[in-house]
Amino acid sequence: MNKLYIGNVSEEASAEDLETIFEQWKIPHSGPFLVKTGYAFVDCPDEKIAMKAIDILSGKVDLHGKLLEVEHSVPKRQRAMEKLNGFLMENFALKVSYIPDEMATADAPPLGGGRRGFVPRGPPRSGSPGMGARPKLQSEVPLRILVPTQFVGAIIGKEGATIRNITKQTHSKIDIHRKENAGAAEKPITVHSTPEGCSNACRTIMEIMQKEALDTKFTEEIPLKILAHNNFVGRLIGKEGRNLKKIEVDTETKITISPLQDLTLYNPERTITVKGSIEACSRAEEEVMKKVRESYENDVAAMNLQSNLIPGLNLNALGLFPGGAPGMGPSMGHNVPPPGAQGGYSFGGQPESETVHLFIPALAVGAIIGKQGQHIKQLSRYAGASIKVAPPEGMDTKQRMVIIAGPPEAQFKAQGRIFGKLKEENFFGPKEEVKLEAHIKVPSFAAGRVIGKGGKTVNELQNLTSAEVVVPRDQTPDENDQVIVKITGHFYASQLAQRKIQEILSQVRRQQQPKPSPRGEGPPLPRPSRK
Repeated sequence: MNKLYIGNVSEEASAEDLETIFEQWKIPHSGPFLVKTGYAFVDCPDEKIAMKAIDILSGKVDLHGKLLEVEHSVPKRQRAMEKLNGFLMENFALKVSYIPDEMATADAPPLGGGRRGFVPRGPPRSGSPGMGARPKLQSEVPLRILVPTQFVGAIIGKEGATIRNITKQTHSKIDIHRKENAGAAEKPITVHSTPEGCSNACRTIMEIMQKEALDTKFTEEIPLKILAHNNFVGRLIGKEGRNLKKIEVDTETKITISPLQDLTLYNPERTITVKGSIEACSRAEEEVMKKVRESYENDVAAMNLQSNLIPGLNLNALGLFPGGAPGMGPSMGHNVPPPGAQGGYSFGGQPESETVHLFIPALAVGAIIGKQGQHIKQLSRYAGASIKVAPPEGMDTKQRMVIIAGPPEAQFKAQGRIFGKLKEENFFGPKEEVKLEAHIKVPSFAAGRVIGKGGKTVNELQNLTSAEVVVPRDQTPDENDQVIVKITGHFYASQLAQRKIQEILSQVRRQQQPKPSPRGEGPPLPRPSRK
């Protein structure tokens, strides 16, 4: 693909201006500049020069006060899809894909030949809604793989012919992220399709790389490298590595996973390296992605349950999943709730602040606070909560208390990031789930409601949330006449238990409120005494 699209072009710019820039940076071009209002096109002699132009000019060179944007020219529909995908509308992220109609009449009359330029279409495709069958749904989780940079050109093909062919055959949308990690030995590829379409595209890409390796006498082994968000990798590995071992045995492959130390806040993906024949790697990809998609669906279900418990909770804004699909992009730190999103409510309709005491390993305090307190300050701003680490209670304290104060959505964000930080920093083993103890205080008169008759309510809470919920007996209420409820579990279990307990407290508070007198009636008059 040697045609370049040059965007963000000033209205004052001319073809001569662009030609001067290309000459200045010693970038040859094989045709004239076609300049339109706000953008331009130009042809390059080959793919290598086109890539050079993108790397040197895009976002770096100024023309009449505007930084040029240079990328490969793609059809308008593809550019529209790229701009619209992920666009937030009414708190929902748009997902746009193009489905070509292969059955459309090939020799349709030109525009203008029918009514108002309408082009007659062919009969509905087999499996289309018009045929009474539902089409296969595109997976919410795209397949992301890493490929050696030297094979990217072969995957794209001359003028993009190969990648277009793969896209058409597998009914998928394929993004090759060549601008990422300039100069890196590997480039990520994202495949959006059904699980079957993703697997077919992956196999075809592996076959192209194998053929290119033979043609170029490349002798090193080319493993399949799958990228998966760290949130899902623990469940892929399974308890004591059983899930991963089963996939290796069933598919006759060798699978390794990059260490947690490679993760950063802005790169939460782990690399799953699969070695074996193309056939074996294809089978392994299907099994690996099946586990990843199951984990994603379970997490979305848990978050949707959370959203029902917290009115107005904006799940996409919490940054606990990678973005793209609901929650599938590398950046987790800069998402913010939209205006008006409320984390909870009080009787006045405003978010009501809550205080939670979260207990973390004493050795993890430094990681949570960060150098000169930078991490805890950033976390506090991100979550919209007050976060403090309490002083140790003694010399040999194994746990430290983190005091978090803020509305429900802030609690969700702050606690979620603390759970994640402890996992990233290896305070829990790679096969160990992060489980923490949280304390919330409740009015002593409401403790019985949390426990329920014969412990019925607290038992139902534990069954519903999978968290351990304990109201210690024989507690002495504090100076505010409050007692502690202890909640222990993984993040979603703990959050769900906290929300259910707050729901119980809200009911108790409502019942405690005095009922207003009927309109127009004052206090009852005293009855006259008899003489």
